[in-house]
Amino acid sequence: MKRLFALLFAFAVSAAQAQAPQAPEIAARSFLLFDVTTNQVLASKNPDEPVEPASLTKLMSGYLVFQALRDKKLTLEQTLQVSERAWRTGMTGASRSFLPLNSQVSVDDLLKGMIVQSGNDATVVLAEGVGGTYEQFVEMMNRQAQAFGLEATNFKNPEGLTAAGHTSTARELALIATRLVRDFPEYLHYYSTKEFTFNKIKQNNRNLLLYRDPSVDGLKTGYTDAAGYCLITTARRDFPNGQRRLISVVLGAASAEARANESQKLLNWGFASFDAVKLFEANQAVVSPAVWKGASNTAKLGSAHAVVVSVPKGEGDKLKTDISRTDPLVAPLAKGQVVGSIKVSAAGATVVEVPLAVLEPVEQAGLLGRAWDALRLWIQ
Repeated sequence: MKRLFALLFAFAVSAAQAQAPQAPEIAARSFLLFDVTTNQVLASKNPDEPVEPASLTKLMSGYLVFQALRDKKLTLEQTLQVSERAWRTGMTGASRSFLPLNSQVSVDDLLKGMIVQSGNDATVVLAEGVGGTYEQFVEMMNRQAQAFGLEATNFKNPEGLTAAGHTSTARELALIATRLVRDFPEYLHYYSTKEFTFNKIKQNNRNLLLYRDPSVDGLKTGYTDAAGYCLITTARRDFPNGQRRLISVVLGAASAEARANESQKLLNWGFASFDAVKLFEANQAVVSPAVWKGASNTAKLGSAHAVVVSVPKGEGDKLKTDISRTDPLVAPLAKGQVVGSIKVSAAGATVVEVPLAVLEPVEQAGLLGRAWDALRLWIQ
């Protein structure tokens, strides 16, 4: 988990060194554009400045609900009762799903209420259903933030209403969004749903880009007086060398229209200004060095995931790879064991560094083989 957090920092530094394309002017307090396909930050402004996340908070709430569904602690058909606390939260004048007090509502409808309508009442019902109590759910949110390796994020509630100490950053919100998209793609359709009718009341998704850009398939809007207008958007587009997915985070825009326009500008720039270059396939043997004291004389080393990097448009041929490993390699070697790294650079600057791992296990040789190799190692 923390490896992904570290990767979020990697390109933000190297982009300046490698003279990456200049990002457009974005009228927002802070922003970040993340390439999910390559694990690289393409552009940012004030990415680590603490901000009030408003209803972007519901991304973490959704993540925990999806975990509960995955672990079969909930089902989509299951109904949960609308408590007085949930009902009153929906009566604050902020976003609500118009849930009647003490009514029974399916988890599926509650998810639509929380995600499509950004309903605070639906969010609290889900929080109580997953956590047992509102307070226990908030504790779960903060434990999950720690598990992700987040350092600046702290939740005080599941719905995103203003509260002292309820903070995050553009970078850490991007990570939460990325984990949600990667870990629970089967539920991403909730975030692309344009409208939802409940209790005979129809409400539209506030993410205006869902209506303007067919490549946009989520994620979440947010607004409070303190936070301003916020939007996390994800878009997936097809290219000759495969699909690319970007996530844009725009915080503190001046209006709902502005957050949509600035997010669109950022996404279009990211797709147009960078190429995604695949260097190695997943589980491809990048090198096969000698192994000492092993049943096999060599080990297949590579990455469990495809090594894909984003580079400024047309500069893919300038990439260089450098492989380092902890020699000598001595058996036994377990599958997935990290024994070095694959460093990708451009113009002398590191673009990304990926762990070099054992792709197939190497068992120890017999007693005689181990003794012979021990002698050879000693002579060396």
